[in-house]
Amino acid sequence: MAAENDTAAEEEESLFQAPPMAEQERMVEAILFATAEPITAREIADRLPHGCDAAEALAHLKKRYEGRGVQLRRVGDAWAMRTASDLGFLMQKETVETRKLSRAAIETLAIIAYHQPVTRAEIEEIRGVSVSRGTIDLLMEMEWIRFGRRRMTPGRPVTFVVTQDFLDHFGLESARDLPGLKELRSAGLLESRPPPGNMPGMPDAGDEDVDGDDIAPEDQSDMFD
Repeated sequence: MAAENDTAAEEEESLFQAPPMAEQERMVEAILFATAEPITAREIADRLPHGCDAAEALAHLKKRYEGRGVQLRRVGDAWAMRTASDLGFLMQKETVETRKLSRAAIETLAIIAYHQPVTRAEIEEIRGVSVSRGTIDLLMEMEWIRFGRRRMTPGRPVTFVVTQDFLDHFGLESARDLPGLKELRSAGLLESRPPPGNMPGMPDAGDEDVDGDDIAPEDQSDMFD
């Protein structure tokens, strides 16, 4: 009786045998190229035949595209095909319409990116000035920030975190890949002298307050064009 059960199990397993890994890679590749937005490994696995290993196929595919014009990149918890960073200039249009963020919006976004999850009160404490609702609304409309978990403190204040769209826009796998102070200064995006009263790991937020309608300086706004 046991032998019959083993035979039946083997037959059932053979009916659902996964395709070879090379074929799984082709399937994952097709899904990635047909998907406009980054897609998670779980979502890919749901589309593959029974027994396929989406994570392994992604790892093989990532290695296969290393050094190519198109590369497989991880964006948060998802994956996407993106143009190699050194070839981005080929995709630029001759006429580019830029949208400049105000200095207040840049500072607020930077604080959220480097200190997430962070409450509005904490943002104001770091900046030293109040944050207008319009600044938060603008960043939410751009889908660069979103609500995080509420703090388990009196009033249960809501927190803010950066989104997957933010990471994708700047080619980051996670917020941990954000440039440090030295990198920002070497790129000319920060003053060489350290600002007073600034928190560690945080770009210069500036000494003077600017409301949400002011235009950002050219050297800072280029990061967010």
